[in-house]
Amino acid sequence: MSATAATAHGHEGHGSDLPWTFDPWIDTPLAMLAVLYGAGILRLALRTRRPGVLFVHALLYCCGMLTLAGALLSPLHWLGEHLFTFHMIEHEIVMAISAPLIVLARPVGILLWGLPENARRVAGSVLCSPLIRKPWDWCAGATNSTILHGATIWAWHAPIFFDAALTNPALHRLQHLSFLATAILFWWAIVWRSDYGASAWHLFATMIHTSVLGALMALAPRVLYVAQTQTAMVWGFTPLEDQQLAGMIMWIPAGTIYAAAAMSMLALWIRGSSERGPQNA
Repeated sequence: MSATAATAHGHEGHGSDLPWTFDPWIDTPLAMLAVLYGAGILRLALRTRRPGVLFVHALLYCCGMLTLAGALLSPLHWLGEHLFTFHMIEHEIVMAISAPLIVLARPVGILLWGLPENARRVAGSVLCSPLIRKPWDWCAGATNSTILHGATIWAWHAPIFFDAALTNPALHRLQHLSFLATAILFWWAIVWRSDYGASAWHLFATMIHTSVLGALMALAPRVLYVAQTQTAMVWGFTPLEDQQLAGMIMWIPAGTIYAAAAMSMLALWIRGSSERGPQNA
């Protein structure tokens, strides 16, 4: 077993064959978000006249955070340090499952309600200030967020950066954070900032470029990710097989998620157009 792979996130020893990850740089933010959201839900539950809507938002957020925690803290994360295949599954969960679920929940308001009153007012003022609002509006535009998210995916999957992140804890945390942050920007733009037709186009574009990247990994004639695949033999794979399977996961299952979302948006756009047609006739 590679020492560098085993310590990529700063956890050197494990007490079981498939250990959970304990990293304060991951655990602490997730725990804080869970506590704030729980406090916000309790406060709003006493005020709202629409408990059903609040329940749906809470369910979506919980599913998003649980899948995120599962990707980053469960044995899947440890397996991802040793097999490229599981590392790819981890990344796709973060970007294509956790991020859209969190975005659908629209958690910012509930998180703010989890703060003490004075802190809530300050945080609300900061979030509404031009210093935050203008960069957010620019980044959360459909075209800009699609480009940012796509550039982040391609940059980190350059073999030199991907292998460097595997062997450097700070870079690996930055990789996960940038995947999650740009995915949230992307899905926010798709779900809340764009019309259905534009959203479908950007989802198809993302499906195409991620599928191309996955295909390049799967069809490469040689190993591109040396550090990531160096322990594959221990698990019964050759390094090239591990890389090929990882590429297939990005190519087909992840591409299917984007395609399904795009088709859903396209269906909503067609339905909206047909409903507007008779009204305008």
